[in-house]
Amino acid sequence: MSSYKRVLIKLSGEGLANKEKHLAIDYELVQKFAKQLKIILEKGIEVAIVVGGGNFWRGTSAAKNGIQRVRADYIGMLATTMNALALQSGFENNDLQSRVLSSLTMDPKVCEVYINEKAKKYLRDGEVVIFAGGTGRPFFTTDTASTLFASEINADAILMGKNNVDGVYDSDPKFNAKATKFSVITYDELLEKDLKVMDQTAASMAKDNNIDIIIFDINEKDALLRAIENKIPNTIITKSKEK
Repeated sequence: MSSYKRVLIKLSGEGLANKEKHLAIDYELVQKFAKQLKIILEKGIEVAIVVGGGNFWRGTSAAKNGIQRVRADYIGMLATTMNALALQSGFENNDLQSRVLSSLTMDPKVCEVYINEKAKKYLRDGEVVIFAGGTGRPFFTTDTASTLFASEINADAILMGKNNVDGVYDSDPKFNAKATKFSVITYDELLEKDLKVMDQTAASMAKDNNIDIIIFDINEKDALLRAIENKIPNTIITKSKEK
């Protein structure tokens, strides 16, 4: 049984895509997520989600090709909103109540604007809250948005699903067969070793707010459910190993 009472799940946009079928969103995967989340909610754990937009748009790549960085990042925020709405539709098709709250001011017909008190109420009511629009400002990653929202809603942990990476290593395991995996690592160690798991702004914020981050492979069977129960290969990033 998980000791966490409120968690935030970070999903990458690329992780939602089905590359074999050339689909921006893998609806079968969304359905699998919904079934796992229903079990997690039944355990009394409240769930929020931050979703990226990389399956539609990557701001940094666009900036290199002549689109002003600020504008490119705002387009990326709209991409996260498209993913959030797609997740919401997939969840509701599986009888899982969810809300999309955006950092950007959107028409109410599209989704709600993020208000902290409203987000916490929806979580207490057993609804999944999907945060869209990143931080609402350019130059910040969705990793930073995840730690920002997790801090604001007082989440105990962030579940950060990666593509074909099951934790934190001392070097890239794709290029170094002898790379050593950490089962637990502190934020101080992560920053000191300059490990490229997330941006330093996100890591520092999570450390300051004493939020654990669990790194695991999102492609594993029942990954979300098993990550919550610590029954999946992972690395836990924490403020102190004595915790």
